[in-house]
Amino acid sequence: MAFLVYIPLKMWQEIAKYGRKLVEHGLVESNFGNISIRAGNRMLITRTGAALDEITENNVVEVDIQDTSSLDIIASSEAVVHREIYRQTSALAIIHAHSAYSVVESLLAGPEGKITPVDSEGQYFLGEIPIVGGGIGSRELAGNLANALSRYRGAIVYSHGTFAIGRTLGDAYIITTQLEHSCKVKYLYDRAATGEKISKPNERSFDPRFYL
Repeated sequence: MAFLVYIPLKMWQEIAKYGRKLVEHGLVESNFGNISIRAGNRMLITRTGAALDEITENNVVEVDIQDTSSLDIIASSEAVVHREIYRQTSALAIIHAHSAYSVVESLLAGPEGKITPVDSEGQYFLGEIPIVGGGIGSRELAGNLANALSRYRGAIVYSHGTFAIGRTLGDAYIITTQLEHSCKVKYLYDRAATGEKISKPNERSFDPRFYL
């Protein structure tokens, strides 16, 4: 009897796939955000400045999880953050995006606040959304995020963007989209609840900054 054997895509191709999805769905601008996959004691992470919708094998760097290396200089500036998350959690994949509504909600809630979703999917899948502080690519941010993601599947860095973890990039992508969806619903709900007039957004071109 013959058996079908599943052969996964090369890891960089998987990273490229989700990089395109993030850009196509407006969850990040092309040259911002970063993605990584864990492979044993090492991780593959996007290079600094790489356009996420144009990832090739040359745009992904393999570095050690336990120790820094000479390749860190060309890896994403958030490599130290990804490294610490892998050290302290069971995550096998991480996505960092700059989703607009998530950033806005973090600014409204404060650097050490939490966002409680008002939509049923957000309540079910996320529960609460923690907000953490720390400079971009700093050890402070690495520690704060690793601590938050040891208890939650996703978090928002104050004024910066989302981090989501999973066993696969597919898992992390779903959490990324849920974080942004819940923040969008909460933003629009809170504006409506205060009686503030909100014009109907034009599909995905809506910019929440016009309604602050």
